[in-house]
Amino acid sequence: MRLKGTMVMELTDVNTQEVETITEENMITSAVNDILGTNPMGVFYCEAEYSTGMVWQGTLLPICPNMIGGILLFSKALEERADNIYPASDNLPVAYASNDVNSTANTARGSLNLTESKVLDNGYKFVWEFTPSQGNGTIAAVALTSKFGGQNAFGSLVNDSSPFLMIKDVNIGTMTTARQMVLFEAVELDFAKNLLYSITFQNAAILIRKVRMPIFNIGLNENIDDSTYMVLEENAIQAETFRFLGDYTLYGEFMDGRDGYWYGFSNVGNSFGSATMVWTKISKIDYSMTEGQWTLTNAKLMAVGERDGSSSYPERTIRCCVRNGYLYVPAYNKKGIYKINISNSADVSLIDFGFTSKWKPLCEAGTCEVYMTLIGDIIIAGDFQVLADDTIVHTQGSARLNDSATPLFQYKEFLVGWGGSYGNEYRNIYLLTPYLASINNLSSAVVKTVDKTMKITYTLTEEVSS
Repeated sequence: MRLKGTMVMELTDVNTQEVETITEENMITSAVNDILGTNPMGVFYCEAEYSTGMVWQGTLLPICPNMIGGILLFSKALEERADNIYPASDNLPVAYASNDVNSTANTARGSLNLTESKVLDNGYKFVWEFTPSQGNGTIAAVALTSKFGGQNAFGSLVNDSSPFLMIKDVNIGTMTTARQMVLFEAVELDFAKNLLYSITFQNAAILIRKVRMPIFNIGLNENIDDSTYMVLEENAIQAETFRFLGDYTLYGEFMDGRDGYWYGFSNVGNSFGSATMVWTKISKIDYSMTEGQWTLTNAKLMAVGERDGSSSYPERTIRCCVRNGYLYVPAYNKKGIYKINISNSADVSLIDFGFTSKWKPLCEAGTCEVYMTLIGDIIIAGDFQVLADDTIVHTQGSARLNDSATPLFQYKEFLVGWGGSYGNEYRNIYLLTPYLASINNLSSAVVKTVDKTMKITYTLTEEVSS
């Protein structure tokens, strides 16, 4: 069965009633097939009698108007590839709409015409409308997306939880704290090789664990509830300079540089003076390590993170992120974020937010907290995003994740993480909802202004392959 999509866009001048009509056909991406045909860690299986899995009917099925139930509009053309399921942050949606009426104050969002939209014998007809104040900007491409992705795209000042759809949380509370902590200290998840890498600092050494996880294949004696994960290797690398600073509270964090190295950082937050930070760089190939100490002049940083595996509950807090060779750490006063060149500590800049952050974690506050994570090329934090060009996007700051201790690890549309709080420990898997289900580039870009309404009729049909 082949899908065919046709879009008709009508821009009507409210003063002259002149109508500009654009008609285009689209290509279908692999997004929907990825979701229906991929099952990382058995996320769509029931691993316990009382499972906490997502209810498909009404959430993702029927495909229209759920898994495909929203629309995204872009200011630049999208690369027409089946595996292009998320745009880069230099081309985020300028407008969007879901499968309902927009009752919020979000002017980037339009509404579904509930009367004209309908099921067809061989597909679905969507009709979206944007008032003069909604969806303004340059439009060069259009894409179908999920109903959740069409609510706020990657996040807005109205809501930033809709990009993350919880598919499954798996209770790992029966594990010992030590075994939970191995998962909570994860820095990398290699989906293709069924491997997790966990790094911490113990007894003057950096401890690296290589862990077998049943992600896409399962052994004869393995379960899909994490209880049978196996530590394949454990390497302790003695450190001379690097350590977790602090006495009662140990400050430090390890990050995946996505450049063949893992990085470790430790500092105590400072509200005045200059920041002192110890660091280490570890090769993923042979575990060779370099280390050192920085004095960052006039930098006033929050602590990059905290660890504690010896208390009643496993604890990890993440307040930093590594992207493209730079460490990002929020300013102590919550008004900006420092960008530090990992290879040249003299290259430090402060990116101003333009507001004071609420500085809330992505999850609820608890014994584990994640304040920042890298998804694609976007650093997503509580109430702000840092795009690849370091543009700051202010968002609402709502809690959107279950109790979290690790960064979110991405495989296509799926996001995986571990975390817990006060004895409630889980492995969590989410769907990143603003995916591109189709790609529809306009022959030439149009501009939607406050003098125009916009109506988009998008017909998606099934055709029998010859």
